Amino acid sequence: MTAAPAAPTDVFFDFLCPYAWRGLELADVLRAQGHTFRLRHFSLVQGNHADNAAAGGPVWWLTDQPLDEGSPYQQHSLAAFLAAHAAAQQGEELHWAFTLALYRAVHEHKKTLDETAIAEAAQTAGLDLSAFAAARANEAGLRASLRAELAEAAEIGVFGTPTFVLPDGSAAYYRFENLTRDPDTALIWWNLYGEVLRSGAGIATIKRAKNRPAQKA
Repeated sequence: MTAAPAAPTDVFFDFLCPYAWRGLELADVLRAQGHTFRLRHFSLVQGNHADNAAAGGPVWWLTDQPLDEGSPYQQHSLAAFLAAHAAAQQGEELHWAFTLALYRAVHEHKKTLDETAIAEAAQTAGLDLSAFAAARANEAGLRASLRAELAEAAEIGVFGTPTFVLPDGSAAYYRFENLTRDPDTALIWWNLYGEVLRSGAGIATIKRAKNRPAQKA
């Protein structure tokens, strides 16, 4: 009898966030070792919006906003999220390839998160560009699928990226100051995350003193 595939760990991210980029790079290394992760989207612009803070939950939704209005962060992140949903229609591997290509363009190569970066990431990832353009044309459908993810993130209580949701339902924000693409290091860092979540100490928060920041590689 073939064993059932392992349930994936969800990872909520925002293209604006360098910590989430490092988290996804780590997850991609672990994927090569047999770990399964599912890409999920969380909007920092929506999460930090004053209307939502006052209401205690989302009343202002990124998916209700026009693409050409609001701050550059709002416009660029919305366009990137919708493009990622369009890329996801070509399968999980190409979804990952597009996501990482766009992240690397912005956070590693210091390009602007804009339409040019999206187009270049699609090409770098090896997407079928005609199918990608056709998927992006269905903006209403992309907004609906993004809205469902943002609603799920709100239900879980995601507030920062990357947030990993383990198959057992436990979830936590994991802020990566350093980047690794080394398989052994990635596994050590990931196991440390799991140990903290499963610890009987019930650790809810670890935050370094502001004059003692984490050492960066």
